[in-house]
Amino acid sequence: MNFTSINPTTGKVIKEYEYLTPDQIQTKLELAETGYKTWSQTPLKSRIKLLKKLATNLLAKKSDFANLMTLEMGKRTVDGIAEIEKCAWVCQYYAENAEKILKPKTVKTDADESYVRYDPLGVTLAIMPWNFPFWQVFRAAAPALVAGNSMLLKHASSVPACALAIEDLFIQSGAPLGTFQTLLVDSSSIKHVISHPSIHKISLTGSENAGISVASLAGQHLKPTVLELGGSDPFIILPDCNLDLALQAASTSRLLVAGQSCIAAKRFIVHKNLYEAFIEGFTKILSSKKLGDPSNPETDIGPLINREALVALDRQVKQSLDAGAKLILGGKLLDSTGYFYPPTILSDVTPEMPVFAEETFGPVAAISIFSELDEALKLANHPHFGLGASVWTNNKNVINFFAQKLESGSVFVNSLVKSDPRLPFGGTKYSGYGRELASEGLYEYTNIKTVWIN
Repeated sequence: MNFTSINPTTGKVIKEYEYLTPDQIQTKLELAETGYKTWSQTPLKSRIKLLKKLATNLLAKKSDFANLMTLEMGKRTVDGIAEIEKCAWVCQYYAENAEKILKPKTVKTDADESYVRYDPLGVTLAIMPWNFPFWQVFRAAAPALVAGNSMLLKHASSVPACALAIEDLFIQSGAPLGTFQTLLVDSSSIKHVISHPSIHKISLTGSENAGISVASLAGQHLKPTVLELGGSDPFIILPDCNLDLALQAASTSRLLVAGQSCIAAKRFIVHKNLYEAFIEGFTKILSSKKLGDPSNPETDIGPLINREALVALDRQVKQSLDAGAKLILGGKLLDSTGYFYPPTILSDVTPEMPVFAEETFGPVAAISIFSELDEALKLANHPHFGLGASVWTNNKNVINFFAQKLESGSVFVNSLVKSDPRLPFGGTKYSGYGRELASEGLYEYTNIKTVWIN
């Protein structure tokens, strides 16, 4: 069976690929199990050495990898380079900190000796999305492999060349046979892979529906999962904030990867005293942004991933306008060969509108107004999502109020939401569970084992 990779900038076919046959999938599963048995017994210092080599090779080829992302999923080349640099950073972080994090911890009890050790789990299945085709993989692979696990990557079908390039990078960096492999398979094959006895852990970054499906399948076999799913992050503007800084961060966050980021600010919740000024400033910034070829350094916004995404986003905008939202900027499909959507601003947005109630994956900003803190909190605590939140204020009491009461995996004050290898990352509610990055992200890929000796 074949599938087709399409360049979203031009709408033209790049290449056709063949899915693996059932026999080929079985061979890779067996190889991953064999690779795990060898890799788990490899000294930690050797596993750290692999991460250091991966970081070096990532940086050496960052332009090539960035161009590949631009071709396959329409990311601006400059953003692709930044993504590869971040992949190198996460490898370097775990290379520097894994020994300390994985060191057995002595605990004083009534035993002669008692401690906690952190052992690898086995083969990890990583199911990853297209919007950060390298970062999402390395965010999981670096901690999983340094802990002693092997990994199978089922990447999004829109980025097969990226998936194969990552596999080759591991090989070129000295990863032993079976330690890291790419599975070019369709979604219908995942049930078999998850149920296979070799798989001991599943990490998925993707849509809410994908997370529900994978968690259900994994649960049938009592296999642990880490899920990083959709988000509709609030961006809360308080009257004492630095509005100029907030506006710059708002535009950067909303337009990252043409608005196709789970942790992008999507719902802008603005105090009534700054409502008109925020709309005016935001409109000025977004209207100056240039759509076009993502390989052009002057381009600010590239294409959406495919025509289906374009149609879905346009539906959300039109339905919200029909429900009473006010169109400030954009909001119309363009006559172009690629999958481009203009930067769009809707004001007077209320919770029942699609641009508020659903995740928008594209350059669409939904603006709502509030008067009191409790009102802002109610708007921000989306009943469905809880990935991240951004709050703009210099009032310490207000910061503490939102830090405690926002239902999200992270709260960033006077900054856009972003992931950092030094801090745990993940969501609540339908935005997923479990944590990636930092020590918490490394422990996700271990058997936390108590040892009690008398």
